[in-house]
Amino acid sequence: MYIDGEWRKARNGGVFEVTNPANGAVIGTVPAGGREDTLDAVAAATRAFATWSRLTAYQRSEFLYKAWTLMVERKEELAKTMTAEQGKPIRAARNEVQYGADFLLWYAEEAKRVYGETIPAPRSDQRFIVAKQPVGPVGAITPWNYPISMLTRKIGPALAAGCTIVLKPAEATPLCAVEMFRVFADAGIPKGVVNLVTALDPAPVGDVFLTDPRIRKLAFTGSTEIGKMIAARAAAQMKRVSLELGGHAPFLVFDDADPLHAARGASLVKFLNTGQACISPNRIFVHRSIAEPFTRELTARVEKMRAGDGMEENVAIGPLVDADAIAKVDRQVQDAVGKGAKLLCGGHRLISNGLDKGTFYAPTVLAEVRPDMLIYREETFGPVAPVITFETEEDALAMANDTHYGLASYIYTRDIGRAFRMFEGLRFGIVGINDINPTAAAAPFGGAKESGLGREGGHDGIAEYLETKLGGFSI
Repeated sequence: MYIDGEWRKARNGGVFEVTNPANGAVIGTVPAGGREDTLDAVAAATRAFATWSRLTAYQRSEFLYKAWTLMVERKEELAKTMTAEQGKPIRAARNEVQYGADFLLWYAEEAKRVYGETIPAPRSDQRFIVAKQPVGPVGAITPWNYPISMLTRKIGPALAAGCTIVLKPAEATPLCAVEMFRVFADAGIPKGVVNLVTALDPAPVGDVFLTDPRIRKLAFTGSTEIGKMIAARAAAQMKRVSLELGGHAPFLVFDDADPLHAARGASLVKFLNTGQACISPNRIFVHRSIAEPFTRELTARVEKMRAGDGMEENVAIGPLVDADAIAKVDRQVQDAVGKGAKLLCGGHRLISNGLDKGTFYAPTVLAEVRPDMLIYREETFGPVAPVITFETEEDALAMANDTHYGLASYIYTRDIGRAFRMFEGLRFGIVGINDINPTAAAAPFGGAKESGLGREGGHDGIAEYLETKLGGFSI
């Protein structure tokens, strides 16, 4: 762990193993931190906040620029660590490292753009000044599916704003976090500003974040269930929270769209990270008139996807995170088939050619999916593409919005009027219009409804770490 500028073991001496989900091999061990380690980290972050928050924006920016430079220099080794630990194909891992580095670069620049304002007062002897100040030490929890970019998406704006941070990475992917904190250490970021607590049991760490009054903000990416719990418990001390939670993204293909082009887009974004992405399409709605060519092209593309160890060439499908993920995906597939869905390809665990040592599921396409099936309602987080047909624009919009999630959504159409109607009508925080990658460090990322609170990325992202202070002067 990295606490107060030093690498250290857990106070209790405990460790836990990290395995490669592609083959089950142990690839490292890390400290099993707990409550006392977290309290040490919070104390360090609190001490450091007094000085870090007083640095100029230009000084904090220089540290972030240095970290960005080192991260780009170490791009290949970081990507290889990610592929070994998380399983995603090496090409996707490289893309994620670059995406993660973009947040450090963006917030190195955005640190210098935290502006205040003056407000005209109603009295001639009065002046109003508004300033932005850091909220204080931050507790952050990051997920296993994007173990580097989700880390920089929190640390970048926190440090730029003048906050210090204690971060707990996912139990499945602590090695990526360790390597990233080596970047921060080598960038010379002062001790106590960034702190890393690795833990096999997240509960004691989270309990400190939620109950210690020195932590003034929580930043979490993970399940809606845990996010709700965090929001409820954080309210006891009125802690600021930003929560990026689950998704159940609709992918709408209208009758004026090119079905082959749309199918290509669907295949790329649906099976991104083996479907283990909160913005992954979970319900693919296709106009009945073009459903046949769309489904045929999608199935042909999916059947060509090769599963295997992400270090190998031309692998498109990596392993799922664990055996529980396999069971969940298969339960949804079997439920759908049992209720009348057509299985066009996949639909089973992959065990041949040595894949039995890992947690692989065949990329799957289901047709004739209906609302009474589990996959229509539940987030899948796996490589399954369910296709549902519709007749009218109104039906498509109603079905897309029929979920308590509200993170990402996608539409394919050539009609500019329809594009605007869908953009305005879809109750999701992100809408990709003929665009399967509507994200960037400069753009706000976040959801509506039960998909979260707040935004990460862009100038909205740094605002999550700032308090607004009003000064009223009588002269």
